[in-house]
Amino acid sequence: MSGLRVVVVDDHRIVREGLASLLGALEGIEVVGEAADGREALHVVDEVLPDVVVMDIQMPVLDGIEATRFLAGRHPGVRVVMLTMTEDDDMVVSAIRAGASGYLLKGAGADEVLHAVRSAATGGMVFGASVAARVAELFAEASRPAAPAFPQLSQREHRVLDLLAAGRSNDQIAAELFVSGKTVRNAVSSVYAKLHAPDRAAAIILAREAGLGRG
Repeated sequence: MSGLRVVVVDDHRIVREGLASLLGALEGIEVVGEAADGREALHVVDEVLPDVVVMDIQMPVLDGIEATRFLAGRHPGVRVVMLTMTEDDDMVVSAIRAGASGYLLKGAGADEVLHAVRSAATGGMVFGASVAARVAELFAEASRPAAPAFPQLSQREHRVLDLLAAGRSNDQIAAELFVSGKTVRNAVSSVYAKLHAPDRAAAIILAREAGLGRG
């Protein structure tokens, strides 16, 4: 079986050449190209069509995340593993959204890099030990349901505000909720007070900004 074809992308020559030498010495990997920035990486990948690109993030001309996004569109079968000094949460998420299959820090050992490249080539996703816990936490946070808008309102007040934002009059709200007009007026007054809204228009603006009134 032939080795995995890899392209190494890093704007620091000594890092790029060192990484290429390291990867090239590993069993089952063949380094078929190098690039000094994201734009050059696109040209190299177009020419050699590797299995995996090991990509730095912070580079001139075109950074690694934008280059990954372009590669995902042009060559969806080519996998990208980020190898960077940065473990910033936003950077990790941006890389994953751009299409990266792995995210390692430059302190990773040869075995960890080899595992990431092999896993990426077979469709897996790999994160370095120091990044994996943060990734799990970030995606757990993203999967949690958003807190309801205006938690200070009662269930009835929230429903009244939703109907206000939908353009209903007090009489229409009363009919829809099967309550008296006085009950609606009291609820509307309470909504104004709790939202610190001076009038109906202000309350409706707040509600619509929170996504209410669309039902």
